[in-house]
Amino acid sequence: MAGANVKKSILFEVLVLWLVTNLLIRGVIFLHEGLGVHEAVLVLVPLAFMYGPVWVCNLRKADVETYPISLPSFRDGKTWKRAFKSNFVVMGIITGPFFVGYHLWHTKILGNAWTGNWPEDLWLIIGYHLFFVAIPEEFFYRGYLQTRLDELWSPRWRVFGAKVGVGLVVTCLIFAFGHSIVRFQTWHIWIFFPSLVFGWMRASTGDVMAGAFFHAWCNITVTILDSLYGVSVQ
Repeated sequence: MAGANVKKSILFEVLVLWLVTNLLIRGVIFLHEGLGVHEAVLVLVPLAFMYGPVWVCNLRKADVETYPISLPSFRDGKTWKRAFKSNFVVMGIITGPFFVGYHLWHTKILGNAWTGNWPEDLWLIIGYHLFFVAIPEEFFYRGYLQTRLDELWSPRWRVFGAKVGVGLVVTCLIFAFGHSIVRFQTWHIWIFFPSLVFGWMRASTGDVMAGAFFHAWCNITVTILDSLYGVSVQ
């Protein structure tokens, strides 16, 4: 019975942290877009993702260092090398098929055409998606939630050398639905699929930086392609 109670406690903790954090972020977005509060308030979004797990660890009296929810030291060459190597392999595998699929989908199915218009402020877009979106979200979802759910459901499947389990799948589901809590979009369900790769990279490398880099690459690449093909995301 004690084991069952611990499992229920972990699941309850994860779901409450996930829901409260995303509702808080929804509120921050409303303050800016609905009430006209200065955009500086948006800094609360990455802070919520990064410090929510820290607050829960302190509440649990757990060691924060147990979870990869901080940037590794710049002198930690092993971690950075592992992250870049993992991205080199994954991007090498998916870049070609993704670009072809994107082109065919938008030209043959949706009727969009190549415009050649690059997005303005590209460096700002890169910095935003890496530091404001990808790293904080990977700290939250893969660094804390996936790790915590792996404590609930021990990883037991070996996938391309990484040991993963139910925790990865559940994390991917709530990652996708978390976006819709903040702002509902019908296409959010598709976020589940790249999220599987983020989670696999977390399990493969033991850290979140590889997934954070790939997460940022996905966002930046789609932003650039949407501009090049004149796509208006609603």
